[in-house]
Amino acid sequence: MEKQQARWLWYPGDLEKYHALKQNFSRVERGCPWPAFWKSDGFRQRVAFRRTYQLNRETSFTVSGTPGAAGYADVNGRKYPFGQPIPCEAGEVKIALHIGCIGCVPAVYVQGDVICSDEGWTVEDYCVLAVPAACNRYFTAPEQNVAEWPRLETVYAPVSAEAVNGGALFAFETELTAELEVKVSGKEAPLVYLGESRAEALDTKNCYFFCHPDPETGRCPRQAVRYAFIPGIQPEEAAVRAFHQYVDIPVRASFHCDDEELNRIFAVAAHTFSLCCDVFFLDGVKRDKWIWSGDAYQSLFVNRYLTGDKEIEQRTLTALRGNDPVTTHINTILDYSILWILAMGEHYETYRDDAYLRRMRPQMASLMDLLMSQRDEHGFLLGRPQDWVFIDWADFDRDGPLCAEQMLFAAACGVMAKYGAAEEKAFYEKERAALLSAIDQYFWDREKAAYVDSFTSGKRHVTRHANILAIVFDLISEERKREIARSVLFNPAVPAITTPYFRFFELDALCRLGYLKEVLAEIKSYWGGMLKLGAVTFWEEYDPALPLEQQYAMYGDPFGKSLCHAWAASPIYLLARYFVGLKADASAPEGYVLEPAKGFFHQLECVLPLKEKTVTIHQSFQENQSGGNAGGGLTASIPGKP
Repeated sequence: MEKQQARWLWYPGDLEKYHALKQNFSRVERGCPWPAFWKSDGFRQRVAFRRTYQLNRETSFTVSGTPGAAGYADVNGRKYPFGQPIPCEAGEVKIALHIGCIGCVPAVYVQGDVICSDEGWTVEDYCVLAVPAACNRYFTAPEQNVAEWPRLETVYAPVSAEAVNGGALFAFETELTAELEVKVSGKEAPLVYLGESRAEALDTKNCYFFCHPDPETGRCPRQAVRYAFIPGIQPEEAAVRAFHQYVDIPVRASFHCDDEELNRIFAVAAHTFSLCCDVFFLDGVKRDKWIWSGDAYQSLFVNRYLTGDKEIEQRTLTALRGNDPVTTHINTILDYSILWILAMGEHYETYRDDAYLRRMRPQMASLMDLLMSQRDEHGFLLGRPQDWVFIDWADFDRDGPLCAEQMLFAAACGVMAKYGAAEEKAFYEKERAALLSAIDQYFWDREKAAYVDSFTSGKRHVTRHANILAIVFDLISEERKREIARSVLFNPAVPAITTPYFRFFELDALCRLGYLKEVLAEIKSYWGGMLKLGAVTFWEEYDPALPLEQQYAMYGDPFGKSLCHAWAASPIYLLARYFVGLKADASAPEGYVLEPAKGFFHQLECVLPLKEKTVTIHQSFQENQSGGNAGGGLTASIPGKP
């Protein structure tokens, strides 16, 4: 038997749920820990790993378990403790590793010449049939602790230090997620104020995060930081360093064209998104470090064109979904449950991971069962008293069923009709058709040429949201899409989208309709506007009408705005998908289609991930060529001139 690489093993989904608990309980505001306010599903405390070997010679193996766990190895009916060599005679050897742990995921690592924790082990939780044990590329060494996710570390020195407000202010070139090391000669560990902005760090009353460095290491807990203010000292009295810590998810994309502003926007978006990619996709790195389904949905689109890492997507989707039976909506938000279903469809469309889809299908089905149980007599989805019907921060007419919610629901039925279990597909195709017919009957206003928010109130109120979703999810005819563009998208009487979260959907809709010139102008105005104000990462929100000193406020808090937010990286997706024109397509001979928009770039040098491969694109007025990355073996053809 060929020796395999040993790695830590656990029950599928348990590691993600454990680290999701750690992530969602890590938020601290002004000295006050703030665990996430939604139901938190845990991991299995007791599992058994099993494997049968046919040995042609004597051998032995040793088992390690999660620190603090209790367990034993059963070999052909005889029990052995973990941590010591276990002998095995030639012949059939049946092994069962029973392990339980209260404080962390029960996991095992098996070392031996023949017997080791490689592929082929199954695991069970004593309630369901055995399933293949899970592992990943991050936990392959026996000395590792699965409770601590391995991170790389880069040390940064401040680029400036100044005496101000009776203390010392240290600034770094860009925002980091770091353990700040502070050593002040001859003094006890000082109080340090960390800020995403200079103004926040200097405002000791309203600064979000402050701490005393650990007396032994001199380090503050890992936190978002660009500025650090230490009252009561001079800059020369302190030695300050930032130990930036990050999960190893390499950026595999680059973008360079003849428009330097666009190049800068792509680069800053890439840095912003990389900071928000940890074990999971995070909303932001300072204030809201929780895992949100709506934000994760948008992150999928950016991630496929920046890192192409499917594992962070699967970790995030697994952690968000939690356990069955499902009784509450993801993050308590009705539409976030729907967006999780849609994210599963998007993930499969991109990576075609059949094993992951098979594993998650039952959880897709049970979540859809919960949604289907909340329909009214027309088949429309309604929120319960405990549900948050969000869609966006907007002034909707929320009387009765909300049209935008039904658009998302119809799209989710489409995902189930396409990727659900065989016995579900016909049912959901029928439900989708019936729902779309009812939406058209009750929500479409012929006179306004738009979908209204509510049909029960009689107000016939129009917002952009339902109309945008109808376009994005291809729920209506091309003719109606054009009609909506005229009557809603380019109608100043319809209230504008005010949040970057929904701006993603609006710009996507405009791109799908071919309004690339308008979208490019918006990218340069909105994201370019942040750069003009000195942004080094992109913000949760930007209002060009406000002066810089008022840009940091949000949610009624003077520094409530995140200055490094995952959804703000959407120009990566928009530029790569619609301007460069790359789209994964399993039906195409090369696994992708490339349809570059013409007339926008004189020169373009672009590298984009395509699952495990890489596409390199070169375009110019003089010539049109392309080549494949040596490791990926792909070629791309760009016809015509810009």
